[in-house]
Amino acid sequence: MKQFIPLFNSPEDDRFKSIADFKDCIQRGGEIEMEWKGVHFGIIRYGVDNKITAYLWDQEGTDQAFDSADDALEYRVAGDRLGDVLTQVNVLDRTI
Repeated sequence: MKQFIPLFNSPEDDRFKSIADFKDCIQRGGEIEMEWKGVHFGIIRYGVDNKITAYLWDQEGTDQAFDSADDALEYRVAGDRLGDVLTQVNVLDRTI
């Protein structure tokens, strides 16, 4: 019998259960697409010095670069600090 390997993550798989879960995802080069209070945003590690970049989705010039995952948790979205709402945000997609 062949083992079934899902092609997509379930919403529960994508949801961050803890800060450590987020840090691990970022450390492994995860690409994350999220929504909080109607604000669509993303976080990705790329570029010079392997910075972590948070940005508003499809809004040029909104990039904010961070040196570490801890620093990225300070990102403000819809008036809230990401680290305070991380386990509550709607994760639309992420690489795990």
